[in-house]
Amino acid sequence: MDANRTLDRNALALPGSTLRLLQGPAGLLALHQSAKDFAKPGRDSSSTAQPKPLVLLVHSINAAACAAEMQPLFERLQGHCRVFAMDLPGYGASDRCARVYDIAVFVDAIEAAVETLSRENAGAGVHVLGLSLSCEFAARLARRRPERILSLGLISPTGLDRRSDGLRGLEGASREVPGMLAVLSLPLLRDALFSALVSRASVRYFLGRSWGSKRIDEGLMQACWLSAQQRDAVHAPLSFLSGRLFSRDIRTVYEALECPVWMAHGTRGDFRDYSGAAWTQQRTNWRTEVFEAGALPHFEHPEAVVRSYLQFLHS
Repeated sequence: MDANRTLDRNALALPGSTLRLLQGPAGLLALHQSAKDFAKPGRDSSSTAQPKPLVLLVHSINAAACAAEMQPLFERLQGHCRVFAMDLPGYGASDRCARVYDIAVFVDAIEAAVETLSRENAGAGVHVLGLSLSCEFAARLARRRPERILSLGLISPTGLDRRSDGLRGLEGASREVPGMLAVLSLPLLRDALFSALVSRASVRYFLGRSWGSKRIDEGLMQACWLSAQQRDAVHAPLSFLSGRLFSRDIRTVYEALECPVWMAHGTRGDFRDYSGAAWTQQRTNWRTEVFEAGALPHFEHPEAVVRSYLQFLHS
């Protein structure tokens, strides 16, 4: 990566959005808001209708993650909700500085976005819709701030596979491999490994693994590649690769959720094992939808996914 390159935030803004920057304990965060809703109050002043639900979209964690992973939802939820998409620390248009990236940093970042949206909308609660590993952070926040999180949407969440019954460890502990981050941070290894992971060929390969097909979304591939080429993009992915961002107690966290939960996942690709989620069928606050798709069903079946999610919100 070119050390002299600057972060091109405008190039990373979602189409049809206005990019806002929030300063909080997790650093400078990028929040993508529908351009037509930007700077408008939560309640439609031209109507006596109830204010639209506030929905915060949170992308996944990987080497090339960014808010573009939520683009189909961002586009289609507009008109039904006041919808926002955030870039987590170290990704997209948010700060990418060299710092400690751990579970607490990402939970704090989502909380900062939720608090901002709530404050700007007369204390209204927020519906958080996450993807993959970010579902763990959102679930942890829902336990911490139940008065702020009205519901959780979990698309292809981690921590619900056949091994998940063992994820009941010390509260807040991670699944980090001891010494792994130090090894990955060795400059020569770090730069070579990351360059290989975020080449066009690698981004395409890993999206194909998620899709369970070579027929990936080309727009998403380009957006992820562009995000990963920005200066300091290497730091957060190293923590991801070391296991530091995966919760050792996530099964306990999921089971303790009291808010309504909508979960969706696919049947193809590397992330289709939800055999550890059978217990959710006995919980009245959980609703599960399965799509004939990979780990990003909202790209393959956007209308069906949005229809299901809106039915959940309105129920």
